[in-house]
Formats: sequence, structure tokens, C-alpha cells
Amino acid sequence: MQQEVVDFLVIGSGVAGLRAAIELAPYGSVLVVTKDKPTESNTEYAQGGIAVVMSDEDEVGIHFEDTLKAGDGLCREDAVRTLVEEGPERIAELISWGAAFDREGTKLALTLEAAHSRRRVLHAHGDSTGKELARVLLNKARSFASVRKYPFAITVDLIIHDGECRGAYVLRDREIIALYARATILTTGGAGQLYSRTTNPQVATGDGMAIAFRAGAQLEDMEFIQFHPTSLYSPTAPQFLLSEAMRGEGAILLNSNGQRFMQSYHPLAELAPRDVVSRAIMSEMVNTGSNYVFLDLRHLGKEFVKNRFPGIHATCIQYGIEITADLIPVSPAAHYIMGGVKTDINGRTSIRGLYAAGEVACTGVHGANRLASNSLLEGLVFGMRTGQAALSSPVKPAATVPAAFSPASIRDHDEIRHVLRKIMWERVGIIRCASSLSEARERLVEWRVITRRDYVTRRELELKNMLTVSEIIVHAALERKGSVGAHYRSDYKERGEHWQEHFSWDRQTVEMGYRELDARGREAGRSTNG
Repeated sequence: MQQEVVDFLVIGSGVAGLRAAIELAPYGSVLVVTKDKPTESNTEYAQGGIAVVMSDEDEVGIHFEDTLKAGDGLCREDAVRTLVEEGPERIAELISWGAAFDREGTKLALTLEAAHSRRRVLHAHGDSTGKELARVLLNKARSFASVRKYPFAITVDLIIHDGECRGAYVLRDREIIALYARATILTTGGAGQLYSRTTNPQVATGDGMAIAFRAGAQLEDMEFIQFHPTSLYSPTAPQFLLSEAMRGEGAILLNSNGQRFMQSYHPLAELAPRDVVSRAIMSEMVNTGSNYVFLDLRHLGKEFVKNRFPGIHATCIQYGIEITADLIPVSPAAHYIMGGVKTDINGRTSIRGLYAAGEVACTGVHGANRLASNSLLEGLVFGMRTGQAALSSPVKPAATVPAAFSPASIRDHDEIRHVLRKIMWERVGIIRCASSLSEARERLVEWRVITRRDYVTRRELELKNMLTVSEIIVHAALERKGSVGAHYRSDYKERGEHWQEHFSWDRQTVEMGYRELDARGREAGRSTNG
């Protein structure tokens, strides 16, 4: 087995990973591992913008309160305070590195998005904010000779020795390679590909959460999946995010009968929190017997729409939709996971030497429902803090005896992936209940053997990780018998007892959960038979 020793191993190249790498670069060798090209991440696809207090008409305290309110009572206040207080400095830093945010004259242009009480969302090139951040951070990372990119390498598992993380095994060109480091940072992003409808790119398969879980780390808040209300719905087009900034600029939602409906569901109408808008859209779709509703920008003016949303306009034109003149068919899609690998506000996990930042991590900053456009800021703020914390890692970057791998194969893995994504969408989606979740669990039990084997292809490893993360989401959703934020159960519509608790999961608790659920099933069977 090929082996390599570095000071710092960063797994993932989105905003959090790149910011961590930049922070570490002056202090040792940094290897940034990605399973695809370095620019392929959720960051690259982020349209709307980045929420931060950068005007005299706004206050950090107001951003703090807006974030708490959107999080529906489950945000950790220290994490939120860190985010909003350190955010302006991180943005000023980006601008000094060449970030070209849109401006109105000499001032930064700010827009409004759902659940924000002030215009505080910065954007770049209209609707290509994530792409601009990726460009600036990649250029900055390239300026350090100590930072190396390691593309097209998927992480197989973490290297755990004497209770600490010493690096990771990665697969590249069908060869397993051991990468040893004194600090390993997970910045692998989210898990949107678990669902058949998602705004996430193909790489978002929950890899970091799965490998951390297998290593023994704690995961938290896994039941909270945010569904973006407006993704393009068209048989001839890919699922494509239609930025929340469109509603922030005045776009409205109409059902398939052409009737506006959001004012009947929430006082903020189209600018209600995302979980509220997504459920309202689902309700309208059921009531009208349609697979979509409409997003309407026609009243905003052709030139304004084309200039404000050039990327969205150009993409929709390719598929026969002129957003300045046509109603746009939309429906919700899986977008963001609030849960992830449990960390403190410095990215430390429950395993020594292992850190996490960005969407793969769970600091509690988003609570039960992320405030729009807080995610890019999260990556910058906590990516930097995690890089700083990793400098003091107690682990020595020394090679250990490599693990033995016995590669297997998964017959029909693409078919299983398709069925899994369909089950997650239909049974563990925007609206859940004990019955639907139990049906999902039964299917996952059938596939458990897949999660216990070794594989040497990216598609098979991704499926293994997808199944692992799906299991945890289902367990967490069954455990939370109440509706909070993005977790909505039709059989427990109230918040329920102990609703402010954060549920943590590791290998032992998941196994215990299976045993308890099995016992309940046997007891229910005895009661029915009796």
C-alpha cells in the first residue's frame, strides 16, 4: 500500500475546506483531497449569496436574532454569536483577496431573503456568489507552495489508532493509499444525493458523515433536512435551484390554478422560513393534483431580472423557459442538512485529531432550520476557526500498520441507489410519520450488509456511505416524536416533550436503536395477535 505523511489533511475543497487550508498553509504541508475536480462542491453551485452585516442599517444583534428565530429554538447561541460577530471580518478579508461582490455605486449591493429582517445578503455576478468565493479561495490557496491538491481521490475510511485519528485511506485509480497527518479535517459537504429530488451536485453523498460515523465519531441533529422550496420542475431539464433571492426581490408563488397562496400559510408569505414555504407548496400540489407550483417574476421587469439573475436566466432559456415572460414550474428539493459530525465552535469532534467544518459538521449554528445564505458564511468562519484549532492537534503524523482490505462488489448498485433515493424522498422527506419512516427502515435493514464491506470503486463507496447516513437520518426522525423546524411529522404535529434536546448518534446508539425498534415491533405483534 502506498503511504504518504503530511502535516494537515483536508478532505473536501468547498469554502470551509479551502479556508481551513489557507489558515494552515504557513505552518506545514497541507494536502487537500477531493473525490472530483477541486471546484466541484456545493460552494460552486451556491447562487443566492452570503448573509453578513455590512451596512449601517443593520446590526450584528439583529442577524443573531434572525438566525435564532429561523432555527426554531434549537440553535446553539455560542455558535450563532461566533458566526455573526466574526462574519464581517471574514468578508473584509475576502474582499482584500479580490472577491468582486456586486455594488451599487461604491456601496456593496445587499438583497433580502426569507426570514431576514434586513437586506444583508451579498451577491456576486448577480447569482454566482458561490462560484466567486470558490475562485478567490482557490487562487489564495494556490499562492502557498505548502498547499497541494489531490483530486479524484475518494476517502474510504479514517485511520484510527489508539483512539485518535491519524489520517485517512483514500482510493485513487483503483489503488488504496494511506495518507497520514497530525490533523485531519472533514469538509466534505452535505448529503442531498440521498434524495431523488435535490439541488446538490453529484458529489454530495454524505461521505464525511459516514466515514466519521464508522470511525466512532458522534453525529448530531441528523433528522433536520432542509428542502429548498423552489427548484426547477421540468421533464426535459435537470433539477436546478431557483435562488431564494428571487423571492427576496419580489417574485411570488402561484398554484397550478394561477392563485397566490403563501399569504394563507404565513404572515411573511413568500419570505417565510424555508420549511414553511416547502410544506405550503406540498400542500398546494396535493390540493390541486399537480406536481409543481409556479414562480412568477414577470412583474419585476425584463431588464432587472436578466441583470439580477443572469445565470438562472441563461440556464432556463436552454430549457425553453423565459423567466421574464413565463411562469416557472417549481417544486421543493433536498438542499441542506443541518445535522452532521458533532463539533464545538472550533471544529473539534469526539475523536482526537479529527476536525470538521461546513455542512458536514454540526455546531448547532443552524438549529432545526438554516437561515437563508448563512451557509457560505459558516464555511468561512468555522473553516478558519477549525484551521486554527488543528494547529494544536496532539496527534503525531506517523505511519501505522495499514489496515487490510477485502474488496467486495455490489451487484446492481445503480439500481439500489435509485430505489434508495426514491424511498428517502417519499418516506423520509418534507412530511414524515412513524409509518413512512418504519417502511424506510425496513428497506434499509435489507441493505445493511452493504455497509459492512470494503469496495474499490467510487460508485460503490458512495452507495455504502449513502446507506449509512440514511440509516442515521431515519433513526433520528423516528426518535424525535414532534415537529420542529425542518423536521415535520404528520403524526406528531406539536413540538412534543424534550423538544429542545439535540440527539446524538454513534455506532453504539444506532445499534441500540435497532434493538429497541425490533423489540417494539415484537411487542406490537404480540398485542395485535392477542
